[in-house]
Amino acid sequence: MNVRSPSLKESEEVCAWAPLELAEVKTPRRIGPIWQPKGASSRRRIKPDHGSMCYHVMSRTVNAEFLFGDVEKEAFRRMMWRMATFSGVEILTYVVMSNHFHILVKVPDREKWLRKFEGENGEAKLMTHLASVYSKKYLEQLKAEISRYREQRNQRAVDEILGKFRKRFCDVSLFVKELKERFSRWLNKQLGRRGTLWMDRFKSVLVDGPEALATMAAYIDLNPVRAGMVDDPSEYEWCGYGEAGSGSRRARRGICKSLGLPQDSWESRALSRYRCFLYEEGTVSEGIQEQGGDSKRQGFTKTQLAKVLSEERDERRQPRLGQRIHSFTEGVAIGRRSFVEKFAEKHRECYERQRTKKPKELKVNGTDTGICVLRE
Repeated sequence: MNVRSPSLKESEEVCAWAPLELAEVKTPRRIGPIWQPKGASSRRRIKPDHGSMCYHVMSRTVNAEFLFGDVEKEAFRRMMWRMATFSGVEILTYVVMSNHFHILVKVPDREKWLRKFEGENGEAKLMTHLASVYSKKYLEQLKAEISRYREQRNQRAVDEILGKFRKRFCDVSLFVKELKERFSRWLNKQLGRRGTLWMDRFKSVLVDGPEALATMAAYIDLNPVRAGMVDDPSEYEWCGYGEAGSGSRRARRGICKSLGLPQDSWESRALSRYRCFLYEEGTVSEGIQEQGGDSKRQGFTKTQLAKVLSEERDERRQPRLGQRIHSFTEGVAIGRRSFVEKFAEKHRECYERQRTKKPKELKVNGTDTGICVLRE
């Protein structure tokens, strides 16, 4: 269902809009000047200072309240894609549950990405890009303010205004922060509630390497199955795999990238491979439950797995890490040993000084998988 993206003009018009139309509203008129003197900023997360990186981010509602129905999930999904376009990040896959969300996001090299806004037409391209989340009236006021500062020969103020927008690009923390803030305002208005919506800031795990990336993507798309909401992840509308199955090109491209395959290989290779991997990763082992695993955890039976494998006939397999789910959400970095060790050494001062923080090898049935995790 396609919904137009209206601009917020008059407050009395808003009351006549449907909830999902309000979720598409762009930032309206602004009040007061955009440029402000630099102030103190919050403490930053541990993030590589250059290059392209992938993150698994998640956040849960306060008190884990089940506040998200179908309309709320759809609104979050639309806001997520729009904010990803604005922020310059790529969504590889995601899932929106009844009280939390997971997103596997790829953040490009910031310096390379910002080059599109350099040169003679750089500022015009920036204004066009801002139109993805800001209303036409907002941009008119922004351009007028920039022109006024230029007439006053106050280039410092112009640079501060434009720099303020550029700083919001290619940053996973700002992407998630702004997404959560926008959705909170929308949801509070719909439910007539006040106060914070989210339990905490958000969790993030740095993901490196094709094996870890594919495993993390499967973990995210299997959430509805493990929660007992659907029998097949393709039946869940608000996850990357479900959206890809409905024909979404952007969702298909994201999953192809998480598998390390060409973006146009969904029909030829990615669909078959990913479906096999999902069923392998989502198969519940009775042995795990007997050893103290979560007896409430849902999944596929070995019979269902055998049927899918025979249908797809995909012989390439990823290492099954279903027993290591805790590492996917509570870790700091997960991926190849060389990358995790280098990351741990670089940020050594963030951990306890009494001991050296070392990555832990993830194993399945005593066999090394080639994937390491750095815990909190």
